Amino acid sequence: MEELESLRWDLRRDCVDIIMAGAGGHIGGDMSVIDALMTLYANHLNISPETVDDPNRDRFVLSKGHAMEAYYAVLCHEGYLDLDDVKARFSKFGSPYIGHPNNKLKGIEMNSGSLGHGLPVAVGMALAGKMDCRDYRVYTIMGDGELAEGSVWEGAMSGGNYQLDNLCALVDRNRLQISGSTEDVMKQDSQEERWAAFGWNVLSIPGNDVQAIDAALTLAAETKGKPTVIILNTVKGYGSPVMEDKAAWHHHLPNDEEYAQIIADFAAHKEAING
Repeated sequence: MEELESLRWDLRRDCVDIIMAGAGGHIGGDMSVIDALMTLYANHLNISPETVDDPNRDRFVLSKGHAMEAYYAVLCHEGYLDLDDVKARFSKFGSPYIGHPNNKLKGIEMNSGSLGHGLPVAVGMALAGKMDCRDYRVYTIMGDGELAEGSVWEGAMSGGNYQLDNLCALVDRNRLQISGSTEDVMKQDSQEERWAAFGWNVLSIPGNDVQAIDAALTLAAETKGKPTVIILNTVKGYGSPVMEDKAAWHHHLPNDEEYAQIIADFAAHKEAING
């Protein structure tokens, strides 16, 4: 686990560098969700660059598709994509490296961008796995602002109804969206009760704590008879005071001074771990 504690700061640096190379990105949500992405791929997803077409592979859907820069950083580290190539071509005309998932790229299951689609698709994948008598698992990560979409709750109802214990949804609960506080846009103060009412196993954890994320994903895989939702209580822009808990950093290109401070903050976090 100490390796992941250190790695997450390298991945954040890679993510910010991708954003700088492409002259923009959803940096705040990237920083809040990258710990979960990293831990999922490092310790839990049964998939590799060599098994992307294996029918028994685990499936992952990034429903909050605007956190693509974080996903690029993780996919590059895991060997699906080349980091230098992503940096060189991200957000360029004609490039496959766009600001949302593109399933023409190795390792990406589905396109996303229009919010509210990931969970219903993940439910379908998980149900298909049950019907085909396969033992793969399905994971999806959503944003909390996304939960205002009605299709999310249709998916939640279906997942509970079919007792899809091979399904795990993670909610990036950073409490901010592009227009400000999620609570000002659509109140979400009873998330745990809502998911439980649909028949889900509910785990609410510190969402930027790698050990807590790892433990919750293990519990999700062990839960039988119902799907699991992990509510990740995160901080938007986590990792540097320059951008932490600021709605203005939902989509933002750091200036030179901000970039230097952010990278220095990441380095300080890593130094504190490695000594």
